[in-house]
Amino acid sequence: MSIPQSFLQELLARVDVVDVVGRYVQLKKGGANFMGLCPFHGEKSPSFSVSPAKQFYHCFGCGKNGNAISFLMEHTGMGFIEAVNDLAGQVGMVVPQEDISPQERERQAAAKLKQATLNDVLERAGVAYRAQLKAAPHAVQYLKDRGVSGAISSKYGLGYAPAGWRNLASVFPEYDDPQLHESGLVIVGEDDKRYDRFRDRIMFPIRDVKGLCIGFGGRVLGDEKPKYLNSPETPLFHKGRELYGLFEARDALRSMGYALVTEGYMDVVALAQLGFPNAVATLGTACTADHVQKLFRFTDSVVFSFDGDSAGRRAAHKALEAALPYASDTRSIKFLFLPAEHDPDSFIRAHGSDAFARQVSNALPLNQFLIEAASAECDLGQAQGRAKLSSQARPLWNLLPDGAFKRLVLGELAQKIQIDTRELSELWAQAEAQEKRFQRGGSKPAAAPSHENPPPYASVPPDWVGEFAPSHSAPYTDRWSNNSGNSGGGNTRGDWKRNNKFSRFKEQRPPMSTGPRVAPSTAPDQATRILLSQMKFMERLDNDDLDTLVNQPPPHGPLFAWIESEFQDHGPQAWAVLKERVTQTPHAALALHLMSGPHGHPEGEEEEQFQELRNILAPMMAERIGNLATEALKTYMANPLDQAAKAQYQALIERRNRLLAAPTAPGN
Repeated sequence: MSIPQSFLQELLARVDVVDVVGRYVQLKKGGANFMGLCPFHGEKSPSFSVSPAKQFYHCFGCGKNGNAISFLMEHTGMGFIEAVNDLAGQVGMVVPQEDISPQERERQAAAKLKQATLNDVLERAGVAYRAQLKAAPHAVQYLKDRGVSGAISSKYGLGYAPAGWRNLASVFPEYDDPQLHESGLVIVGEDDKRYDRFRDRIMFPIRDVKGLCIGFGGRVLGDEKPKYLNSPETPLFHKGRELYGLFEARDALRSMGYALVTEGYMDVVALAQLGFPNAVATLGTACTADHVQKLFRFTDSVVFSFDGDSAGRRAAHKALEAALPYASDTRSIKFLFLPAEHDPDSFIRAHGSDAFARQVSNALPLNQFLIEAASAECDLGQAQGRAKLSSQARPLWNLLPDGAFKRLVLGELAQKIQIDTRELSELWAQAEAQEKRFQRGGSKPAAAPSHENPPPYASVPPDWVGEFAPSHSAPYTDRWSNNSGNSGGGNTRGDWKRNNKFSRFKEQRPPMSTGPRVAPSTAPDQATRILLSQMKFMERLDNDDLDTLVNQPPPHGPLFAWIESEFQDHGPQAWAVLKERVTQTPHAALALHLMSGPHGHPEGEEEEQFQELRNILAPMMAERIGNLATEALKTYMANPLDQAAKAQYQALIERRNRLLAAPTAPGN
């Protein structure tokens, strides 16, 4: 969106930079200007000056300076458009958008109004939860036992959702208000029965970079399941984009010089209590490119902290993939692995803050972890193992942005592989060229768009798109795959269906001897059967898996969403129990059909069934990632200056291609 310069000048003339900065920094009058402690670096004596006459701020310590727009961008992490919209809203101005239709302008206005209304609903709930905490001695004692002080509890706005099904009815007299359901506070069950989502839990408000409540996380006080429960996806809250504690940690990120990314909101609160207020956490999902991009708005150094067990290693690999496109020459990315028996909270309590600080200092640099990840299952003492390292390292190395760091990593990999750097570069270039020829079916790459008369989005992609194109010959604007296959470039997901258990359901299903013809099982069919018969597997799925499932087309997506809701509300249940509950829902026909068919109850050991589920989820996730990549590409084409969208597209396609290239698990 292009904003006229004349509007920006009028906006800056109508806002007061002293008021804007004063919302975040305590200012005192000092002559003609206002002075305060700089929010961009740690200092004990004020060197940060704000001039009402010049409408300008300047720090004599670190040199940061600018106007009201740049302050919001630098201090809160807002993008340019978001900062302009924020300031315009404060003074009652409407940002001109000449390039959109009246219908789109009306849609945006309605969405903005809804967001403001939902924010208000969540803020009111947060106030009620905080009041309930004061009246709940057992909840207060739980926090004290975890070492959380009243000051930290107040800073993070902790509260308590009492036991009971409809406590929020006392806060919201109109308990059937649709906004309570849209905000994720209330669940609507069968027969339109409504009840509170959060019950008997310590409540952690999740705030955006402006400090507005956009959702909640709840933790049980005992060992009930599920232990942690987040708000569902809403118009305000998207797990893959938000970081818990980022609003509270902004000042500490600058004063301490780095962000410490952990795996849970209790880690964040405990670390803040123990001297590490720069901690943030993902919200029950793997680290995403959006998370990394948001962090680098506040700091140039990020340390990912993970448990040392296999689950922690898997989470670290996903964080690695998300971080690589942002690993420029001026940024630092490290990976901290604690002993398997510790999380950050327990480690500090056992060994002290200084020992934990040393662990952070000695964390594994990005280049070393990349090599370690690429070396998985490689015998570097054998030529074949080093060749495998080369193959596994190339897609990771390709995610790095161009620069000195990328070249240095290439040299380190060449040493490990025991080959000359130039030879390795040539080998990788040949391999990529061969892959492109295979992907394009021998066709010529699309010509670069003309700068004088650029074509519309759907006709010619940017010239770099071909390097990351999906593995088929269809146009890049098409969906890459679907459940019914494709007609242009063959079955792009065939490798996933070969030599695994699932293939017998789709490709080798024996014919029915009598009765009506039965449609072949699909991947969503079999995933549904496994989860309905082994609901405990939900505990082992992360939010990327769940996002893939619930976004499947109807009728499977809504059924997966119902299964997730049942698991969150009641924990793992046997099919006999679920059968009774599902009969009262619109999902009954599909669930009962799948569970009573010829393959109704999957056979095999539990671990075999879970691995089968993983093998089914992988191609489904690849398709989902492909769809997200299409959206990222459209975003880039709408704004070619958006390098983040370009990097996100490239990262998504690399991730998708790795998913499609990976073998299925042994024995499937």
